[in-house]
Amino acid sequence: MQLTFPHHETWLHRVNPGLKLLVFALLFPAVIWIHNLNIMINLAAGMLLLLLWSGHPWRRLLLYASPFILIFISTSTGMMFFGTGETTWWRWGLVHITEESFLRGIHLGCRALCMAVAGLLFGLTTRPVRLFYSLMQQWRLPPRYAYSFLAAMRMIPMLLDEFQTLRHALLIRGTSRHVSRWNLYAHIKMYAIPLLAQSIRRAQRTAIAMEAKGLSDQKRTYYYVIGYSQADIWLGIYFTGVFAAAIWTGSLFPYFDALDVR
Repeated sequence: MQLTFPHHETWLHRVNPGLKLLVFALLFPAVIWIHNLNIMINLAAGMLLLLLWSGHPWRRLLLYASPFILIFISTSTGMMFFGTGETTWWRWGLVHITEESFLRGIHLGCRALCMAVAGLLFGLTTRPVRLFYSLMQQWRLPPRYAYSFLAAMRMIPMLLDEFQTLRHALLIRGTSRHVSRWNLYAHIKMYAIPLLAQSIRRAQRTAIAMEAKGLSDQKRTYYYVIGYSQADIWLGIYFTGVFAAAIWTGSLFPYFDALDVR
C-alpha cells in the first residue's frame, strides 16, 4: 500500500533530520513568546514561503494544508466572536466582536498556522528512516527504540491491508446483516479482536527476530551514515533571517497598531 507520493527533492530533504526536529521544536516556544501581531504575521508568511520549497506540487500542498486552514479559521473566529474588549464593532446575542478580540483572533490563528506549517513541512521533507538513523547516530537514541519505531511504521500498511481483507470477508459472509448498524460496540468488536490478535502475534515475532539479530546492541555499524552538510547551514541562515526580518519589518512598518495583543 502506497503511503508516499512522488516529489522533487530539494535542499530541505538534505537537512539533518535530528537538527531539523530540534529547530522546529525550538520554534514552538519562540512562537508562544511573540505577542506582537505584526511580527507574527511576518513569521507566518516566512513559514508559508518555506513550504513552497518542500518539492511537492502546489495543488497537493493545498490539499495537505486544507485542515490547517480550517484550524486557522476556527481558532481565529472563536476568539473574534467571543472575546472581550473595549472598542465594540458588532454585537448580536452571545457574539461580541471588538477590535481587541479581532486582533487576538488573527494573532492566535497565525500562531496556530506557524506550528501547523512547521509540522507539515517536517513530515513532507523528512524520511522516517533517516530521522531515526540521525537520532541514533547524533542524539544517541538506543537502537532498540529506534528500530522498534521503524518496525511499527512498516506494519501500518500491513494493518490497513488486513483491515480491508477482514472487511471484505465480513461482507461476503453477511455477518454485518445480523448486527444493527446502530450497535457500535458490536462493529468495533468484529474488527478489533481479529486485528489486535494478529498484531500481537506479529509484534512478538518481530521482537524475537530483532533480539536474535542483535538490534539491542549499542555498538553497531549503520548502513546509512547520517551527518551534517551545507544544507544545515542554509536552514539556520533562513530561520535567522526570517526572525530578523519579521522583527525588523514588524517594528518599523507595522500593519496594526497592536504591539501587544495580550
